[in-house]
Amino acid sequence: MRREIQGRILELTIGDITHQEVDAIVNAANSGLAGGGGVDGAIHRRGGPAIMADTKRRYPDGCPTGSAVISVAGDLAARHVIHAVGPRWNGGRRGEAELLASAYRDALDLASQHNCRSVALPAISCGIYGYPVDLASRIALSATKAFLEQDPTVELVRFVLFSEGIFGAFGAAVEALDL
Repeated sequence: MRREIQGRILELTIGDITHQEVDAIVNAANSGLAGGGGVDGAIHRRGGPAIMADTKRRYPDGCPTGSAVISVAGDLAARHVIHAVGPRWNGGRRGEAELLASAYRDALDLASQHNCRSVALPAISCGIYGYPVDLASRIALSATKAFLEQDPTVELVRFVLFSEGIFGAFGAAVEALDL
């Protein structure tokens, strides 16, 4: 699925984010930047130890929920990995929506600040953190649309989704948001 926003491209695809040939890959990280499972584990395994060494050196205190930091990409095809920390789902009563939107905004802002023309994003917080994908997809796409409408640096934002179900939810959100 592909949409144009202010002359820039928003794409949805199913696949493995670690195989994307883009300027920056966004990692669904934990606040300790300690590696883990899901997207985070896949990025660290494929990218190699340089990613963890860089984050430990540059961000010894980790990264707060709702924020993002940038590192080298190690053995990945990308130039950078942007580690965005989304919230754990707690029923929507603890500011999860704003924290998730903030994680996406911070990740895209970092991509722009580092002159990245293309960015691959996962469905942040939709794995082990349990965020309902129908809600998360609308937040992710709304934040991305707002970013693309205002920032000319990033020309391509590609959501790389790991299952048909998540792709379907993001596709439905594209339609619902009239993107």
